[in-house]
Amino acid sequence: MINMKSFFIGNKEIKLPIIQGGMGVGVSLSGLASAVANEGGIGVISCAGLGLLYKHTPGEYFKNCIWGLKEEIRKSREKTLGFVGVNIMVALSNFADMARTAVSEKIDVIFAGAGLPLNLPSFLEKDSKTMLVPIVSSGRAAKIICEKWLSNYNYLPDAIVVEGPKAGGHLGFKKNQLDNENFSLETITLDVLKIVSLYKEHKNIPVIAGGGITTGADILRLQNMGASGVQMGSIFVPTEECDASETFKQVYVKSNKDDLVIIDSPVGMPGRAFKGDFIKSVSAGNEKPKSCAFHCIKTCDYEKSPYCIIKALYNAAKGNMEKGYAFAGANAYLAEKISTVKEVITKLKEEYHIAEEKLSHKI
Repeated sequence: MINMKSFFIGNKEIKLPIIQGGMGVGVSLSGLASAVANEGGIGVISCAGLGLLYKHTPGEYFKNCIWGLKEEIRKSREKTLGFVGVNIMVALSNFADMARTAVSEKIDVIFAGAGLPLNLPSFLEKDSKTMLVPIVSSGRAAKIICEKWLSNYNYLPDAIVVEGPKAGGHLGFKKNQLDNENFSLETITLDVLKIVSLYKEHKNIPVIAGGGITTGADILRLQNMGASGVQMGSIFVPTEECDASETFKQVYVKSNKDDLVIIDSPVGMPGRAFKGDFIKSVSAGNEKPKSCAFHCIKTCDYEKSPYCIIKALYNAAKGNMEKGYAFAGANAYLAEKISTVKEVITKLKEEYHIAEEKLSHKI
């Protein structure tokens, strides 16, 4: 049996060093998360827009988000005994609701990005076993979080995910940094590794690298640099277990490199997505919202927003690509077919093993 090098978060061994990236709205839910967890990795449920997917109480978006998160966690527990986390964007207006709910439901781990989750430890309850993992895009951000958490809560991250400029979705970089080698995943991973080394007497903080990782050889290379594991999102979209519609998955399968563009998101960050009719319509100024029923993003002012991002992502995940678009990593266009999660991971293990063999012969 081919295995990759495992790592520990706290006292929990992650046998497959792959964290499935959180993808909203409705792209990574209990279906995908439990499938990855069953393979030994960490499956991740996205909290973004759950109130659109779960209309338990009509007109009560925030209440529906809480209900939806509880349901997705419950469903994941029916499908796996593995390690499952949730991804919560700091930019969400209901960040606190989602964090409290995840902790009360005893989720294994919370991943928090799209902003600095400076108060995340405040949501832990007495005897909570939920682990806290911030997502950063620089060593500076990692240091700020570690210092704030340590001084305010006497707590350090259980791991840190560092996302490079080749990631899908919202990016923590300026547009002119995306192709700058000083901001490459490898460079910022080394920066974050230096920061966590400052705290090694307090706690071992594994660093997980994400953004544009496509092959088993990529995983081995980053582990050899010092990363404990990797975060991969786009590679799991064209799988049978992914929670998005078949139409959404086919966007990945039928795409080519030129289809990927950097867009301006109402969240206030650049984002990487597949272009299509909706993005053309946005550019023409045809998608401006006339009102806002959700108030889902702290930084979004619907009167100035070019479109409603939560509706666009929801529509896309449901297969209405004329009214939405698909976020994707820089190498997402390499997808050739719809596979199973097991098939994807088996291929990654084989590539990892081949890369190991090549490396051992060089040595």
